[in-house]
Amino acid sequence: MSAIESYLKSCCDLARFCSRSGWIDNASLHYAVAWEGDNEARVDIQFDELLMEGSGRQPVRVTCFGQMRLFLDRYGRVIRSEIL
Repeated sequence: MSAIESYLKSCCDLARFCSRSGWIDNASLHYAVAWEGDNEARVDIQFDELLMEGSGRQPVRVTCFGQMRLFLDRYGRVIRSEIL
C-alpha cells in the first residue's frame, strides 16, 4: 500500500465528501494523482458512501467524488492535506 493510499484510508477529511452522513467503504476507495510537484500532489478521489436504510438490509451505496491537495515530506509521506 502506498503512503498516499494509507493516508487516505485513515483520513477523517474524506467524510466531507459524503453527501448523507454515511460511512466510507475503504475497499471502494480509488484515487489518481492528477498533478504532482515538489512536495505536493493533487489527487482525484472516488469511494462509496454506505447508508443503512432499514434494519437487517444491505447498505445502500452512494458514489462520492472529490479532490485533495496533499503536502508530502521528502519521503513521499503525507504530512498535511486540504480539500479542494
